[in-house]
Amino acid sequence: MYGRAEQTVGDLLTASVATSRAFLATKVWTAGREQGIAQMNASFRKMGTQRMDLMQVHNLLDWRTHLQTLREWKAEGRIRYIGVTHYLRSAFDELEHIIRNEKIDFVQLPYSIAMRDAETRLLPAAQETGTAVLVMRPFESGELFSMTKGKPLPDFAKELGCESWAQYFLKFILGHPAVTCPIPATSRPRHMEDNLRAGLGRFPTERTLLARMVEHLGL
Repeated sequence: MYGRAEQTVGDLLTASVATSRAFLATKVWTAGREQGIAQMNASFRKMGTQRMDLMQVHNLLDWRTHLQTLREWKAEGRIRYIGVTHYLRSAFDELEHIIRNEKIDFVQLPYSIAMRDAETRLLPAAQETGTAVLVMRPFESGELFSMTKGKPLPDFAKELGCESWAQYFLKFILGHPAVTCPIPATSRPRHMEDNLRAGLGRFPTERTLLARMVEHLGL
């Protein structure tokens, strides 16, 4: 699904002194137990590791089958954490069921300042069960940048340490106590550096401030 991403990660880590500090995560995305095992073993080889920090069942494809394998591998020490993902709001009911009943470690879901549906039930379910949350599409596939193009950051954003709209959007997500880590996609190193700076400084944990961030954008 992600082309040569796994192989590239493996190549970079092999050449890096930071290998031991890397948190390795990938997904299984196929139907059938044996097919899943084969795909995951291939991921281990490509990423050059004997132990995966996180393996997720992507888009809930055959999740009951794969979670059984993931639990076995976790018990054996091959995987540290297990989880599931989905990118559609129509999957939220099933995601909530899994969070509350399957004792997973991670869930990956869509959430942004413009799409806050996960706040209603999914994020509370994750908090109640101690499930870590990865947030995908924090920029709504770039739509948030179109909305704010040419507009200056508000003064209160600068008090949070925001230097860009990307940091503004990411800090909003990080302000929710259920969120573990947003995962913005980019192909540009300077954008990645900018995104990382959202993890510095103050976070908007107060509800009034979060509401103000939303109101400023007219959402």
